[in-house]
Amino acid sequence: MTSSIVYDPLIPFALLLTVAVIAGLGVLIAALRGLNGWPLRALAALVVLGALLNPSYQQEDRAPLSDIVLIVEDESASQKLGDRATQTADAASALAAQIIARPNTEVRRITVPDGTGDAGTELVTALSNALAEEPRGRIAGILALSDGRIHDADLPLDLPAPMHLLMTGKEADWDRRLSVRNAPAFAIIGEPVTLTLRIDDLGAAPAGEQLAPLDISIDGEPAQTFRVPIGQDLELPITLPHGGRNVIQFSLPEAEGELTDRNNTALIQMNGVRDRLRVLLVSGEPHPGGRTWRNLLKSDSSVDLVHFTILRPPEKQDGVPVNELSLIAFPTRELFMEKIDDFDLIIFDRYKRRGILPSLYLENISSYVRNGGAVLVAAGPDFASADSIFRSPLASVLPATPTARVLETPFAPKVTELGARHPVTADLPGGGDWGRWLRQIDVEEPQGNVVMEGVDGRPLLVLNRVEEGRVALLASDQAWLWSRGYEGGGPQLELLRRLAHWMMKEPELEEEALTATAEGQTMRITRRTLSETVAPVILTAPDGTMTELTLSEGETGQFETTFQGPEIGLYRLENGDQTSVIGLGPAAPREFVDTIADDSAMTPLVTALRGGVHRLEDGLPRLRDVRAGRPASGRGWIGLTPRAAYETRDVRQTAILPGWLVLLLSAFLITAAWLREGRR
Repeated sequence: MTSSIVYDPLIPFALLLTVAVIAGLGVLIAALRGLNGWPLRALAALVVLGALLNPSYQQEDRAPLSDIVLIVEDESASQKLGDRATQTADAASALAAQIIARPNTEVRRITVPDGTGDAGTELVTALSNALAEEPRGRIAGILALSDGRIHDADLPLDLPAPMHLLMTGKEADWDRRLSVRNAPAFAIIGEPVTLTLRIDDLGAAPAGEQLAPLDISIDGEPAQTFRVPIGQDLELPITLPHGGRNVIQFSLPEAEGELTDRNNTALIQMNGVRDRLRVLLVSGEPHPGGRTWRNLLKSDSSVDLVHFTILRPPEKQDGVPVNELSLIAFPTRELFMEKIDDFDLIIFDRYKRRGILPSLYLENISSYVRNGGAVLVAAGPDFASADSIFRSPLASVLPATPTARVLETPFAPKVTELGARHPVTADLPGGGDWGRWLRQIDVEEPQGNVVMEGVDGRPLLVLNRVEEGRVALLASDQAWLWSRGYEGGGPQLELLRRLAHWMMKEPELEEEALTATAEGQTMRITRRTLSETVAPVILTAPDGTMTELTLSEGETGQFETTFQGPEIGLYRLENGDQTSVIGLGPAAPREFVDTIADDSAMTPLVTALRGGVHRLEDGLPRLRDVRAGRPASGRGWIGLTPRAAYETRDVRQTAILPGWLVLLLSAFLITAAWLREGRR
């Protein structure tokens, strides 16, 4: 039970002050004029002013409330290193027991898990949420059990009581870390790109070791090992082997005594792009289709095109003197012998043998294909003639045999059932409602994939792989009709663009491919195939766990599934002869970038109310009561601030100057003053 006098003015304070000033002036004037009753008038004024203040005698029935101590337990990934988890659990239990044994004190235990995604340790966020649920007037102290590696220390936090950091870990801890300082998202295929790597030994690392073994692997291939210096930036040139996504993994073997090997790996995903695509277009004679090819290839700024058209064959005899000819000699030897490997694609457009390319050159082109080159033949009537390039060493790589028939029958090109699954012809604009072509070269014995057909189902577009290279045969020279809009036209530019890029091995047009894309911890796995069924995908997680994933068919020729990765790191995918790798998040999560216990991030929070930092390795500090504003930490002890909070259960108020008493006193004093002055 507590008592006090409270005031509840009947009028605003400014008006009350005005009344007091007026009353004081009146009493002063009465005193100056020598009126004997001025003291009584002053007493009457005080009674009235006291009544306007409305004083009351208040009695409260209070119940004391217990103090609350928050124990914040860091359970993030870095707290699982060494014996930190055991240190935290033992210290939390011992502190909770001590706090509960204190009179009038409660304990609240708060756990801090890993943040969403790769957010790290969000201790300040968890503490803010906990403080929002507790009355600030009862918080006597905050005890944080952590390694000090928090990642939201920049957030504002208003602490109601001292905070102490009881730091896990040991002073003898050390760790080796691999980090990538500079890694571009794109690089040109075949040209070196420089990455900046660094290896650091953190904490109490053993002295003497100056070099560390570094393993480098691209797309899961066998790693190469190098000895690199520790504690220095390393400029490392890397050449991407192929287009599309390249996954480069740098790793260090686990050193004896280091805390963890989770930060011994760095994972980089870079897209390989071609600088310039070099295309050689050889036209046997001028015709509308040749202009179509030229316009298509010249419209792409990434293509370097060399185009030769045979305007004057050797057998032409028109009597024009040679010295008056302005035609450029065809550099056959330079192109087809010396620099043939510089080209990504060679296109023969209605070309036939005229003695310009000897058999030796054509044999060299066949070798070029087998070694990884690409040849596209856009066949015209010449392909069915005796001078056809099929009657040459090129026949060994061409995907179909001409029957010597030229079909001059209008027909509408049609995508085959297999072509509906092939990325070159799948989902072409127009859905097959295209204009007709007027001529087709009859071929037989197709090798590879027939993706389009023409007259009576005969092969129109045949794609094939020859050892390391690729060849394609378009058995018509009428594709240009689509670009002219004949009978509504068709997707001529899109078809020829896809065809050219497939032959140049662009990853997005591979008919057999296993790819994966990641968004957060979720990956979408896509298996593109010409088959109607596909076996399950075998997924290997960073910890070596293997999972079998069944895919379901989505779009034609594509099978998909999704997988929620349980952890951050490198995942390997395997389906038959198709393999792929994908990284979920960084190979070393944020929790493992800095693993040595350190209090620098939490120092501003701890020192704000004069708290302290103590290592659990040195023993559990004692608990002591301290007054607010006093040092709350010392050698071997930490302080809690008792709050003396209470709950008011009942309040009773009694007026000190009831209205009848004020009226009686004021009337008596005023009357007495009047009588005294009248007697004078």
